[in-house]
Amino acid sequence: MPRPREFEPDAVLDQAMQRFWLRGYRATSIEELVRATGVKPGSLYSVFPGGKRTLFLRSLERYSKLVVPQKLGELAAPGASLAALRGYFDGLVGDLLSPEGRQGCLLVNTAIEDAAEDDEAAAVVRGHLARLEQCMTTALRNARAAGEVRDSIDPGGSAKLLVATCQGLMVVGKANPDGTVLRAIVDNAFAVLA
Repeated sequence: MPRPREFEPDAVLDQAMQRFWLRGYRATSIEELVRATGVKPGSLYSVFPGGKRTLFLRSLERYSKLVVPQKLGELAAPGASLAALRGYFDGLVGDLLSPEGRQGCLLVNTAIEDAAEDDEAAAVVRGHLARLEQCMTTALRNARAAGEVRDSIDPGGSAKLLVATCQGLMVVGKANPDGTVLRAIVDNAFAVLA
């Protein structure tokens, strides 16, 4: 009779997610994951067949499910408008200026490190970008209807540009966490909407 599991898989995923978020997929060893989770390698492989890679992909999915909605905040609401969109960007800047925020976004970090070579990781990143674009498109449609942005704004096209801007903002913020620089990027992105 097999022994009962002595750990909670979601708690293990949370610990693994934190390690991958901090160090990236390649720099995180299975030994680090064992130390971080407190779970022996055999038990990890038994619950997460495929080992480190499976644990990483499941961590990405967990991040997308738990962390991303917190970061989206009001931007994810159907009635989101320009204030929610600006609030999202201001939140990114605030995060990037904090010590914890310097680690960036796990999905952006993954796009930079792994997406070109890992189709499954790229699919999770694409799903995140599509979700972000949809939220921004909705907010811009609402903002246009409320007269908060120019009537000539194409919500879909502008959302694509803003998604690229926020992804670039997170990369710049990791390398140069200067509030003046980050706020200037956001201010200029929003200036074209007025």
